Amino acid sequence: MEQELKIEFKYSTVENIQIFCELLGKDVNTLLEEALEQYFERERKKLDENHEDENMTAGLDYDEFWSGVDL
Repeated sequence: MEQELKIEFKYSTVENIQIFCELLGKDVNTLLEEALEQYFERERKKLDENHEDENMTAGLDYDEFWSGVDL
């Protein structure tokens, strides 16, 4: 399922894309695809870490939480 997207970049971003394409010997599509893959992977890891943190804070049931506490 393909969807048409309108993507706009700042002029400095376009310049950097062109420079890195030349330096790395890659075409624009390859460069952007690789950059987006790295971005998505990094963000997935952040989301997973946040999800793990949420599970850790809510991971104890009532008895486990109060076990060993003398009131």
